[in-house]
Amino acid sequence: MDGTIVCIGSGNMGCALMRGAAASMGAGGIFFTDADGDKARQAAAALGAGVFASNAEAARRGAYVFLAVKPQVMPAVLEEIAPVLAARLEAEGAGGFKALVTMAAGWSIGKVQSLLGQGGAAGVPVVRIMPNTPALVSRGMIALAASAEFTALAELEGLLSAAGVVDRVEESYLDAVTGLSGSGPAFVYMFIEALADGGVRAGLSRDKALRYAAQTVLGSAAMVRETGKHPGELKDMVCSPGGTTIAGVAALERAGFRGAVMDAVDAAWRRAVELGDARNRKP
Repeated sequence: MDGTIVCIGSGNMGCALMRGAAASMGAGGIFFTDADGDKARQAAAALGAGVFASNAEAARRGAYVFLAVKPQVMPAVLEEIAPVLAARLEAEGAGGFKALVTMAAGWSIGKVQSLLGQGGAAGVPVVRIMPNTPALVSRGMIALAASAEFTALAELEGLLSAAGVVDRVEESYLDAVTGLSGSGPAFVYMFIEALADGGVRAGLSRDKALRYAAQTVLGSAAMVRETGKHPGELKDMVCSPGGTTIAGVAALERAGFRGAVMDAVDAAWRRAVELGDARNRKP
């Protein structure tokens, strides 16, 4: 890829995505900027990347500018970079600048473009992504939606793919994605912890129980992905008549396991909708 990638913000998710980008294109064209300069320098040093002194410089020099900042910081950052982007678009047209990539929960493409437009930067290509924390170990799920102005989807997908699986969705589905894959790792971690607790209850040591639980979840997920079989079919393969597994499945059903998981995703989705409605409401 030609051009520079800049990450405004150097938290875990921004660093995970930049690590993936570095795997795709090398770290020489990647830069960080952060209100905490030491944090930006540490993130850059870990990758062999560079540091820019300000968000304005990041917006001036980046081909892709990632916004890896907390949602409450977004208005100030957009206000700061809008005049710079406006000047770039006027001078370059569809040249060096490619897109602003945001991952702030609840911030719609329309809201980002509206605030940029107030600063004179109307028509900026904006891509909204929803990654999840397994991107930290290159096993993330990254949903992606883009404004009509953005035309380099395949290139951006290539940059992100080293951090996990990338999937294009309509923006209207991103709240559902947030409830499922965005919040889902926490639910899975709770399940792994509970599996391990069950193993300890049955007499296994804590370290072995946790190792077996984590590998069981990892292997089971791989079976779903790699065989293409429905999870119900794979479950039935384990359930021998009158055996141990069907006894455990019955216990889960009595406890309302499926409904509890569905309710957790539903609650996370509804909260994402609420946050989005609040943040995208016109002033």
